[in-house]
Amino acid sequence: MERRKFLKLSAAGLAVAGIETRAATASRPITFLVAHGAWSGGWSWRKMRPLMAAAGHRLITPTYTGIGEREHLASPDIDLETHIQDVLGVIKYEGLRDLVLIGHSYGGMVATGVVDRVPELVSKLIYLDAFVPRDGQALVDLLPPGSADRMRAAAKTVDGWRVPPNPSPPDTSPEDLAWIAPLRIPQPIRTFETPLRLRNGEPRVPRAYIYCKRTTPEDTFRPFAERARREGWDVREIDASHSPHITAPDALFELLVSIATAPAES
Repeated sequence: MERRKFLKLSAAGLAVAGIETRAATASRPITFLVAHGAWSGGWSWRKMRPLMAAAGHRLITPTYTGIGEREHLASPDIDLETHIQDVLGVIKYEGLRDLVLIGHSYGGMVATGVVDRVPELVSKLIYLDAFVPRDGQALVDLLPPGSADRMRAAAKTVDGWRVPPNPSPPDTSPEDLAWIAPLRIPQPIRTFETPLRLRNGEPRVPRAYIYCKRTTPEDTFRPFAERARREGWDVREIDASHSPHITAPDALFELLVSIATAPAES
């Protein structure tokens, strides 16, 4: 009898310990650093900030040179390396460690370059409906057929060196369109044409991919989600179109925290 009682108490104790461990993991403050998408800026993650802060997490959303509030610095010389250095500078001067790096869309190019330079500072890399380049690839190499030519033609309608924004996702509300449309501005074309040079090969940090299911007919990002599945990453889906930080912030918040706190694959 005493032995059975002891075993029950032990099992109950282990269950409580497990709950407490999971709760501690879930409540552990996380530092998220965002490499945002094209034509955008840190401002576009505004809806995510109070959600992260309320949960005790830190969300850092720098803006690249030449767009957003840094539009005044735009020049034809800005390229992918410029934007990689922008994010590396934030990591250095904010003294960031053990961070979860998020690359959204074009930001997948930037985030891949960043983690190549400072892998020891990144605990996880999350691609959010993003491009996942290999060494030597530029964003224009990863687009559906004909898209790169259309991009270059569109640049000629601006000033020859900047590409105007793509249309916003179809599930963007009228209120959000009124907010974001005036703030999305042309981006230097060299950021899309510069090949990424990896100094250390494929990133060795744990990687995850979030695929947005409400896709466009081109389905630009499905091949990257499929690659992630083949390579054994943590792959999730969200019922939203390409910018869930704007159209589905609550669902995205839950997904990001779930990925960040999930045990890394061995």
